[in-house]
Amino acid sequence: MHRPVLLVIAHGSRDPRHAATVHALVRRVRAMRPGVRVETGFLDFNAPSVPQVLDRLALEGVRDVVALPLLLTRAFHAKADIPAVLGRAPARLNIRLADVLGPSPLLLATLERRLYEAGLSPADKSSTGLVLASAGSTDPEAIAVIAEIARELRHTGWCAVRPAFASAALPRTEDAVRDLRALGVRHVAVAPYVIAPGFLPDRIARGATEADTLSEVLGSAPELARLILTRYEESKTHSRPPALTA
Repeated sequence: MHRPVLLVIAHGSRDPRHAATVHALVRRVRAMRPGVRVETGFLDFNAPSVPQVLDRLALEGVRDVVALPLLLTRAFHAKADIPAVLGRAPARLNIRLADVLGPSPLLLATLERRLYEAGLSPADKSSTGLVLASAGSTDPEAIAVIAEIARELRHTGWCAVRPAFASAALPRTEDAVRDLRALGVRHVAVAPYVIAPGFLPDRIARGATEADTLSEVLGSAPELARLILTRYEESKTHSRPPALTA
């Protein structure tokens, strides 16, 4: 029996680093699971678009597709945009919509990998305040998830953790950094909780100028690739209706 095609759905960006990072991540996923066909589609700005990929798959005779949002929280894109696009797919396709990536211990492992690559070590956690800097959302569910992740990180040994948002919600990265400084934290690190470079990650970086450490975006880390495959496998027993709208 053929495995369903895995369609990774990324947001897209005018910044070429975004698509390059998404493609690098998908290549890692393919290398980890050679028996699964993995395709990439973008919601905006980049090609191929999600409808283009779905039309091509239908013309090739593909029947089963797992659509996986390359998103960290269930906000507007996950609740409305992606289901709407999938709802207009060719009728011959049987599409299962996998869950978004977060929250997951594998994302926290990726986050810490990037912090250690930026020069920190596990021994630094007790003296380091961490700013968990996400893209931001107007969706209360997404904001609550980021706050909960910050609480979880606090329990892993960091001396203090503050969530921050690059758009749509407060506080901004620079305000969270200053808040930790006001608490007397000796070392402040900013961890971008975003997958690929772009406009909002650049805003996070600008807000981190007063921090001591700024890690890279999650990117094509192996933990993130494993998480994508985990969500793919989970979709066999649990998925969301593609036509679901907010």
